[in-house]
Amino acid sequence: MKTVIRLFLAASIVMFVACSEKQEQAHSNSAGHVDKPIYRPASDMKWNYMFPDAGESSSEISILHVDSATGATQLMIRCPANFHVPKHWHSANETHTIISGTMIMECDGERAVLGPGSFNYMPKKMEHEAWTSPDEGFLVFITVDGPWDVNWVNGEPKPEDFVGGAQP
Repeated sequence: MKTVIRLFLAASIVMFVACSEKQEQAHSNSAGHVDKPIYRPASDMKWNYMFPDAGESSSEISILHVDSATGATQLMIRCPANFHVPKHWHSANETHTIISGTMIMECDGERAVLGPGSFNYMPKKMEHEAWTSPDEGFLVFITVDGPWDVNWVNGEPKPEDFVGGAQP
């Protein structure tokens, strides 16, 4: 009888742990696959300077979600007025949807002026750069279909490399 009770208790503990792990995964709003929606009000977004040495002149990034299986990432970046994002590329395909302001983007010598609601797609490893206008910054929603990275064409930029918005 004691053996049966021990087996029952052991089985109960195993079931409890398994159910707890499944519940934790199902209700997790951390990175990765979840089986419920994730809501993040703008007031709850965590913003970090992308280039702390540039201080308040830096662009800021908020990572919204990272899929733990694929690394696919959704994020937002906001750039101040008169800002230049030096030439760079990413290891994954990237999309931009402009939320506010104007983003001026250049790729292969072709320049595009993108206002609110505008969208673009940038294939992986394609070199590009961007600017804000001298008097207006922008907020952009970005998706990448793999892990987020930035590979600078001319090496890690210095704070002075970010100054200089472009006229459309």
